[in-house]
Amino acid sequence: MIYCIEQNYVSHKREKENLSPTEAFIFVKNEKALLQHPSTFIFKKWEDYKLYGQCELVLRIAKDGEKISEENAAQFYDAITVGINFTSFDIHDELNGLEVPWEIAKGWPNSSLIGEWLPVADFSDLNDLNFCAYKNREMMQMGNSELMIRNFNQIIHSISLIYSLKKGDIIFTGAPLGINEIYANDAIELFMEDDTVAEFEVE
Repeated sequence: MIYCIEQNYVSHKREKENLSPTEAFIFVKNEKALLQHPSTFIFKKWEDYKLYGQCELVLRIAKDGEKISEENAAQFYDAITVGINFTSFDIHDELNGLEVPWEIAKGWPNSSLIGEWLPVADFSDLNDLNFCAYKNREMMQMGNSELMIRNFNQIIHSISLIYSLKKGDIIFTGAPLGINEIYANDAIELFMEDDTVAEFEVE
């Protein structure tokens, strides 16, 4: 299963300090939405749809669990990468300002893409991880886990109160502010700190 956290970033630390606690906004996709380590991302609806993308930190669940406490949550994920959750909108719906069901806009096959998994143990501070996406060698989006409203352990805790997590599930932990339109022939590269975790072309 693919779990996605929405609205999980602030623009600066002071904004985070002044926030009141709220429930996590969780969105679920099935396994068909996942595309792993691609060299090419194919989008088949260019004539009628616009395509957007946001990069996110992604966790891999290491063992089954439910009702997991924040204190024990770190035992339930073992790897991390950067991914993109794509969103597509019908051009006419977008122009008319219509509400589009999330399953249609966000849950279609191969709408979630992830890079190479890196062991969590390789990182000394999970609350200070830099990640970014480049489009055609120019910065498309960047973020740091310090600006997350809910950290990894809090996310695991929130999801496990509602769902039974299974080994191999993945969690998109939320995107930094901003969204980018993606076009045919764009070249995308995803970074975790200084490492490239994914590089692909859009067709």
